[in-house]
Amino acid sequence: MQKMLSYVRRAVDQYHMIEDGDVIAVGVSGGKDSLALLATLANLRRFYPKKFELKAITLEMGYEEMDFTPVAELCKKLDVEYITRQTDIKTIVFDIRQEENPCSLCAKMRRGALNDTAKQCGCNKVALGHHYDDVIETVMMSLLYEGRFNCFLPMTYLNRRDITVIRPMIYAPEAYIKSLVRRLELPVVHNPCPADGNTKREEIKQLIRTLEHQNHGVRQRIFGAVQRYPLRGWGMDESVK
Repeated sequence: MQKMLSYVRRAVDQYHMIEDGDVIAVGVSGGKDSLALLATLANLRRFYPKKFELKAITLEMGYEEMDFTPVAELCKKLDVEYITRQTDIKTIVFDIRQEENPCSLCAKMRRGALNDTAKQCGCNKVALGHHYDDVIETVMMSLLYEGRFNCFLPMTYLNRRDITVIRPMIYAPEAYIKSLVRRLELPVVHNPCPADGNTKREEIKQLIRTLEHQNHGVRQRIFGAVQRYPLRGWGMDESVK
């Protein structure tokens, strides 16, 4: 946890993600990334100089086999309010629309529902569990499939909803997240989505793994290019040491 806290605090400080009085909603899907983010922010809340509140929000996608009871128990242990919202996302994406490439539509609908729920619950910020490897994979997907150098931002203000999205784990490698989840025995909820593990992102993950094996340091160089270029919103604040 100390190592994870150092990664998260670095990002939070560098990009000024948290201010006094913030009410931050953590989008908790039940996956390892969102659970690690929730646990880390709950720990950060204890000593961070800028005081903030946390709420955990889970969107029920429509999969009956997903049981979030252990997540509710974790939130109680962490002293974090837990909010669930029923959605028809699974029905719309797979049954009504029958999307061949469902991930884009699903992600868009989940983001909209999460932001709306956060706003309704009095939150001014939403924290998402994107990590270091997600940054690298997103850049590579943009290059190979779109022909451009692009990535999501560490922090984004959504003026239509008057809410700010933050990604505090952008410096945390996926391997550390897996280790944290295993050591803390966080209650990961299996995702029964038929597209899980069978996506373009998974192909890119395998490609990067191969490149890293052949030429150590590929991940660091790609991530460094994002900040050195820099992409809009990724420039490092030199006043933060």
